[in-house]
Formats: sequence, C-alpha cells, structure tokens
Amino acid sequence: MKALFIGGTGTISAAITRQLTDTDWELYLLNRGNRTEDIPAGVHILTGDIYQEEEIAALIAELEFDVVADFIAFEPAHLERDYRLFKNKTKQFLFISSASAYQKPLSDYRITEGTPLSNPYWEYSRNKIACEDYLMKLYREEGFPVTLVRPSHTYSERSIPLGLHGDNGSWQVAKRLLANKPILIHGDGTSLWTMTHSRDFAKGFIGLMGNIHAIGEAVQITSDESLTWNQIYAILADALGVKLNAVHVSSDFLASCWKGDFWGPLHGDKANTVVFDNSKLKRLVPGFTATTRFDQGLKETVAHILAHPELQKDDPEFDEWCDKVVSALEAAAAAVKG
Repeated sequence: MKALFIGGTGTISAAITRQLTDTDWELYLLNRGNRTEDIPAGVHILTGDIYQEEEIAALIAELEFDVVADFIAFEPAHLERDYRLFKNKTKQFLFISSASAYQKPLSDYRITEGTPLSNPYWEYSRNKIACEDYLMKLYREEGFPVTLVRPSHTYSERSIPLGLHGDNGSWQVAKRLLANKPILIHGDGTSLWTMTHSRDFAKGFIGLMGNIHAIGEAVQITSDESLTWNQIYAILADALGVKLNAVHVSSDFLASCWKGDFWGPLHGDKANTVVFDNSKLKRLVPGFTATTRFDQGLKETVAHILAHPELQKDDPEFDEWCDKVVSALEAAAAAVKG
C-alpha cells in the first residue's frame, strides 16, 4: 500500500508518519523540505511546493497512490488544485478539516459527525466547511473517493496546548507560571474541552487509511476525555511544579483588546463546551481508544520542551499584554469599589 502526505511534518501528520513506519505502508511526503531532520528512515521525500501546480504535476507524473492526504489545505482553491492533481491517481483522498466547523453555539453539547456545521465567528472554520462542501459534491457527482477527518485540539511533544497565547506559541504562558505571574484564563474556566495527543490521533487516522467504509464519510478523531479549562491550566502548573495564579477574564474583553484575532479562536471554538461522541470512529476502526490521559501527555510535553531550548520561544509582547490586562482589571475593580 502506497500513501502520499501533503505536508507530513506538522503536529498531527508527524505522529502519523512515525507510526506508519511500523506498518507495511510505503509513505511519500510532499513538502518544501524545511523540516526533514525528524523524518524516519524509509520515508520517500518529494521536495516541492504544492502551490506550484505544474511543478508538482511533473514530480508525480509516474506515481499513483492508494491514499493521498492533504494536511495543509485551508480553502476550496487548495482542494480544486488537489483534485486536478490527484483525481486519477488515488483510491482515497483524506482531507484534514476541523472540529471547529461544528455549530456555534451548539444546540447539544454532545458532538457527533451529524452535528450541523456553522461557525459565524471564525473565517478559518467557515473555509473548512466550504472545503468539505466542495469535496462532498465531487464525491456525490463524480465518485471522487473522499474521507473528511475532523480533529479537535491535538497536541504533541513540541508545544503546550492552551486556550490563550500570543503569536509565538504557548511557551510564554509556561514562563509566566514559572515566574509566579498571573495566568489569564478565558471565561470562568468551567467550560469543558477535549485535548487529544497526536499519537492517539494517528491510531485513528491510520485505521481510516485504505478503509473502504470510510469513503464518503466525515469522521472526527478525538480523545473521550473532557476537562475544564481550570483543570487544564492546573495540570500545566503541576507539570511545571508551581502554583497556578489564575485570573479569569471574559472572552469578549480578551477579544476586544488583543491586536489580533481572539474572537474567532475563542467564540468560534475554545469558549464553547465540547464533548465528542467517537462512536462512528470506533465502528470504522475497531479497537480504537485514545490511551494518553492529558495529565500524562502534558508532563511528557513539558519535559520535552524544557529539555529543548529551541522550542522555548519568548513572546515579550504577549507577556506585556497579559500584565496590562491584569492591571486594567485590578484598576476597574478598585474604581467600582470606590
């Protein structure tokens, strides 16, 4: 069996790549070759820019695949290109969508693949919905063998998964914790969230590869574990060996005073309670179970990042912004008290 991953070195895809080396899959990765140091031996690397369609068409001219998976498609135009490139070259095309595409606000906290797709808050999610619509139309009208995969918040050893961080990632939050500085948590921290380790996601994804029962289907792959944001931040503090000094702030306020877009990622995603029903995945992939409990997985992540300084990206702008938010809230409380 032969598979091609477009991307293949990101949070989700790298774990799948590693696990596939222990199977009989022959794997090709198509990317620009910027992160090849961690690619396992035996994986074929096709170096090229997927946005250069003619170049890629020539690169794959003599190749055919049982599976093609695109991990870096974010809008319909990307998939229109993929269709032109692979419509006669694969038996299954897997698109990585997003669980953030599900209805916001939710009419039922239990999320299945039948939950409506609608997100007026976040353009990223609306683009993923449009991508799904485009691919399913190809499946219905032309028989293009599509499988839609919807991950939620998936993490690996390279980055701490959090609800709120700046442009340089989440290390600055960990650094604030280590310095005993206040940590911002959106809302009151009691909404439920689901974190999935990438190696658990990989097990489910590999089970969908070459699976005839997955053709024409949308499938979510997440852990069954639900945690409040307060628990998530407390687990991080415990992994770092420090005490959590939490400051709860409304999502509206956070979105209104950050220079970038917190509105979409919060109101369109993380400010909502999400509890996933993975029954469909377990029917398609018998025996699938997410086995990495969050507190265990996060301890691994923290240990890895502390041992790798290159992953510790400072974000002084976000740090200063957090201090300003805390000071503004303290001043407002003092003013109201009189």
